[in-house]
Amino acid sequence: MKSLLDVHGLTVQVPARGGPLTAIADVSFRLGAGETVCIVGESGSGKTITAKSIMRLIEDEGGNIAHGSIELDGVDVVSLSAAQMRALRGKKVAMIFQEPMAAFDPVFTIGSQIVEAIAQHKPGSRKQSWAHAVDLLRRVGIPDPEMRMKQYPNELSGGMLQRAMIAMALACEPELLIADEPTTALDMTIQAQILELLQELKQELGMSILLITHDLGIAAEMADRVIVMYAGRIVEQATVYELFRQPHHPYTKGLLASVTHADSDRKAKLHAIEGAIPSLAAMPSGCRFHPRCAYATGQCATNQPELAERDGRQTACWHTERLLEEAAEARKERGAATAAVREREAAGREGPARETTVREAARAESAIQEAAVLEEAIRETAVRESATEAEKPSFPSVLLEIDGLSRFYPIRKGLRSTSFIRAVDDVSFHIRQGETFGLVGESGSGKSTLGRTLLRLERATEGRVLFRGQDLTALDGGRLRDVRKDMQMIFQDAYSSMNPRWKIGDIIGEPLRVHGRMGPKEKRERIGELLETVGLNSTWHDRYPHEFSGGQRQRIGIARAIALNPSFVLADEAVSALDVSVQAQIVNLLQHLQASRGLTYLFIGHGLPVVRHMSDRIGVMYLGKLVETARSDELFRHPAHPYTKALLASIPLPDPTRRSGRYPVVGEIPSPANPPSGCRFHTRCPAATARCREEKPEWTEVGKDHYAACHYPL
Repeated sequence: MKSLLDVHGLTVQVPARGGPLTAIADVSFRLGAGETVCIVGESGSGKTITAKSIMRLIEDEGGNIAHGSIELDGVDVVSLSAAQMRALRGKKVAMIFQEPMAAFDPVFTIGSQIVEAIAQHKPGSRKQSWAHAVDLLRRVGIPDPEMRMKQYPNELSGGMLQRAMIAMALACEPELLIADEPTTALDMTIQAQILELLQELKQELGMSILLITHDLGIAAEMADRVIVMYAGRIVEQATVYELFRQPHHPYTKGLLASVTHADSDRKAKLHAIEGAIPSLAAMPSGCRFHPRCAYATGQCATNQPELAERDGRQTACWHTERLLEEAAEARKERGAATAAVREREAAGREGPARETTVREAARAESAIQEAAVLEEAIRETAVRESATEAEKPSFPSVLLEIDGLSRFYPIRKGLRSTSFIRAVDDVSFHIRQGETFGLVGESGSGKSTLGRTLLRLERATEGRVLFRGQDLTALDGGRLRDVRKDMQMIFQDAYSSMNPRWKIGDIIGEPLRVHGRMGPKEKRERIGELLETVGLNSTWHDRYPHEFSGGQRQRIGIARAIALNPSFVLADEAVSALDVSVQAQIVNLLQHLQASRGLTYLFIGHGLPVVRHMSDRIGVMYLGKLVETARSDELFRHPAHPYTKALLASIPLPDPTRRSGRYPVVGEIPSPANPPSGCRFHTRCPAATARCREEKPEWTEVGKDHYAACHYPL
C-alpha cells in the first residue's frame, strides 16, 4: 500500500513555567492511501498533540517540533514555511476538531466561512463557491442547506455544527482527513450518523482518515489499524483485528478490559486500570506505564523498552511473551471448561443410556469445578431470561415519586410570552429506596432539566415531586434547605462546579458549613475521612482543583455530594467526559458507596452500556416525554419503543468482527419549542403511520414492570 503519511521519530516540546517539557517522544507510524488509522489512549497520552503537529498547528500554541520528520505524500511538512503550510492545509490535509464551536468564528455565518475556505484553494467566482458550499452541506446531510448557509454557528445544534465542520474540512477534497475526537460530545445516535458519514465520504472521495478517539468501540467500528499511545509514546501498533483478538501490551489489555459491554455482567465490578496517566513534569523512568502495570519488574522501572516488531505488529514491552503465554493458557482453560460444560449438558440430555468411563467423568467434573466462573458466564444469558422475580433485587418502598411533572420556558417577544419551550412535559415515574434509576435520551430530550427540577434547582411548571411523601414543589426557604441535606448532586463537569480559588477541603466542606455545626477540628477530620472514602489522600486538603486529574476531580465532587450522608444522589452525566478506565473507576466507586451507604441514585447518561451497568431500571426520554421504562436487562433485550431500539442499535460494538453498519435513526431531535403532533418521535420513526402523526400514544404496560408510550410496541 502506498504511504500517504510517514511520521518518523517525532518529538514535540511544549512550554512550561520551569522550561519546555516533552509532550510526545520518538513517535513513528505510517498511514496508507485510503486507510483509516485510529490513535487511542487516555487523555494526556499525546493523541491530540500528534495530530496538531501533523497540521503544524502546535506552533500556534507555543509548541515546538524538536526532532523528527512528517512526510505528507513525500513532502516533509516540518521544513515548510508558514505560508507553504497554509497552502497545504485544506487542499492536501484537513482537520475536524473535537469542539466544532472552536473551528467557527461566531461573528460570521456558516456559509461565509465555508466559502472562504473554498476560495483560498479553488479558483472561481463567489457564486460558484457559494453553490459548492451549499452542495457540501447537502452532501453531509444538513437539511435545507441554503437556509443554513445564512445562519450563525450558535444557531445550529451540536450534531449539525459537526456536520458543517466536516463540510468545511472537505471543501477542497483533501487526501488526508484528521478527525480529533469528532463525536465525543455527541449523542450516540448522532455519533452513529457522523461515523457512517465519514465512512461514506472516505469511499466516495478515496481519502485517508487519521481518527483520534478514546472510545475503543469507535476504533473497532472504523479502523483498519490501531495505534495505542501512553504518556507521549506509542506502546503498540497492530491491525484492528489483531489488536482486539490479542493485545501485546498490558496497557492495551487494560483498555480493552475496561470497556463496558451492553451484555456484561451487571453484578461484577468493572475492570479499571488503577492510578492515572503521569503529568509531563513527572514522567516515570523506564517504561512510563510501569507504576500502573501488573507485569512490571525492576527492568521496567529502569529501562525504556523500544517499539519492536513481532509478527508484523509493533509493541514496546519487556514482558510481551509472558502476557501471551498467560493468554494462551487462559484460552486453553476456557476451551477445556467449555468442552466440559457441553459434555455435562450432553450427558443430561442422553440420560442413563449414555456410557461414560470413570476417568472421563472425573476429568469432566474437574474441569467444571476449575471453570465455575466461566460456566456462569456461558449460561448468563439463559439464566437472565429465566430469572424469577424472587431472584431480582427487592426495593420495597418508594423514595421519590414524580407525578405529571412539567417544566416550560417562556419565549418572549416584547413584554409578552407567545410560546413555550416544553423541556419536560407531563413526566411520571418513581424511584424506589436503594435502587438506581437510569435516564437516557439524546441532548434536548429533557434529562438534565428533569433532574434539576427534581432537586428544586428549577421550579416546576406543573406536577409534583414527592420525596418520602413530602411535596417538594410546595416547599420554600428553610423547609426546602432542610430537605436538600438529603438530596445531593454530582455534576458532569466537576471542574466548572468548583470554585478554582478554593482549596478542595473548603469545596468538600461547604455542605458541612451550610448545614452542619462542626468545629474546625472535627470538620477537617470529616473532610479527611471523605477524601479517603472516595480513594484520595486525606492529606490533600489544602490543594486546589487544577492540581488534580479529571477523574480525581470527579472523586472530589462525589466526596462533596456524600458529605451530609444523603439518601438520594442525582448523577448528571457524571462519567460521560471521562476516559474508559477512569470511567470504570468512578462507576465502581459509585456502586461501592451505594452498597455501603444505602444510597438511591438517579443516573443520567448517554453512554448506554454504562447506564445499563449502573441501573436497576431505565427510563428513556424523547423531546420532553418519557417514552419507555423497564428493568435494565429487559430494556436491552426487548425494547418496546422504536426510539429505544434505535438508541441501542447506535451503540458502537467493541469488536471489529461484529461491525453493525446499521444506523436506523435519521435526522435530529426537533425543537421543544415546536414539538410534532401525535407521537413526537413520528418524524424520525421508520414505522410511523397516520395514527402516529395525529394521535398521542398512551402509557401502556407491555410486560412485567415494563411500560411504553407507543401505538405499535415492538
